[in-house]
Amino acid sequence: MTFPPPKPASTPGGRPSLAATLIITGCCRLVLNTARRFAYPFAPEISRGLEVPITHVTAMIAVNQLSALLGLLAGPLADRFGFRTAMLAGLALLSIGMLTAGIEGTYVTVLAALFLAGLGKTVFDPAIQAYVGEHVPYRRRALVIGFIEMSWAGSTLVGIPLVGFLIAGYGWQHPFRLMGILGLIGMAAIFLGVPVDQRQRSAAAGPSALFHAWRRLARNRSARMLVLLGFLISMANDGVFVVMGAWLEAQFSLSVTQIGLGTIVIGLAELSGELMTMALADRMGKKRAILCGLFLGAMVYAVLPLLGNSLGWALAGLFSLFLTVEFTIVTTFSLATEVLPHHRATMMAGLLAAAGMGRMAGALAGGWLWVTGGLAAVAANAAILSAAAWIVIALGLRGHRG
Repeated sequence: MTFPPPKPASTPGGRPSLAATLIITGCCRLVLNTARRFAYPFAPEISRGLEVPITHVTAMIAVNQLSALLGLLAGPLADRFGFRTAMLAGLALLSIGMLTAGIEGTYVTVLAALFLAGLGKTVFDPAIQAYVGEHVPYRRRALVIGFIEMSWAGSTLVGIPLVGFLIAGYGWQHPFRLMGILGLIGMAAIFLGVPVDQRQRSAAAGPSALFHAWRRLARNRSARMLVLLGFLISMANDGVFVVMGAWLEAQFSLSVTQIGLGTIVIGLAELSGELMTMALADRMGKKRAILCGLFLGAMVYAVLPLLGNSLGWALAGLFSLFLTVEFTIVTTFSLATEVLPHHRATMMAGLLAAAGMGRMAGALAGGWLWVTGGLAAVAANAAILSAAAWIVIALGLRGHRG
């Protein structure tokens, strides 16, 4: 894959190519994404390690999503102080939380670790997405956004299976220690390999810029609709994801290692969704691609409970589900990077904050619906939310060039 050349360097010594920068930051995002996601499939194992009910762990995962609210400050600050600074801050938060839980494994420290990992991702992601928005033409934006989002699939293809092996071999705390160390290594790599973006550092000049950026977002109809879309998609998907491990364990008696390996199917689905975004979204139009993804996702949610009689069919259903969701959300990121061109990090932070709130609501609702109505209730809720998201985009972005 050939990337468009970056804009002229803003530092005397030059900067690495866009592709090199994306590889460095992609590896860091792989660690951040794994830290953000591994508690979902291993919720039963964590609950046993902490000696608490599984509903306590799903509540912990939900509270973790509150970290996305602090992204409301992270976006404007990244626009003001530079993208590299935001990336370093995100990795620092990850390392502090993971190492603390790895040393002292209590409910409070694990809660703090997951919260800080979520906050680290909330700070890191808008910065790299805004960086792409600054350096890549809109007509190719989905191609490059899809590339950097491959680290999301990598967390399920590589990160979560590795966590499963580490838990099985060394105990449930070991992954926390490893991810904390990898976060420190990532900080060194970004510090040495990604130069300061002087243009971004001087883009805003006072505290009022923080509020100005959010006023611009609140007044933009397309921005508001995309924020609502992020909430609905994430609530639907996390309602299923938070109970996925419990469903596979209860329905098919899978071990913790097998559940970890089962997430490879989800990783392949997400990778396929990202590749589809890279191949199709720019060509078919980003708005049209989002609508197609939402429609197909709602259909898969509706049939998922019917696939529980066979492990093969269940995995096929999960593959189809995560493919459509990933295609939809990555295309949404690509469209969102151009909605507020002068406040890209703020726009992406707002979208990610809404997604985090959706994940929190989804985790809370998913755990409760699982206990009261099983997967059928969880999936029905997700299908309704996806249908609502389709309506939001079909009507809310009417006339948008997409």
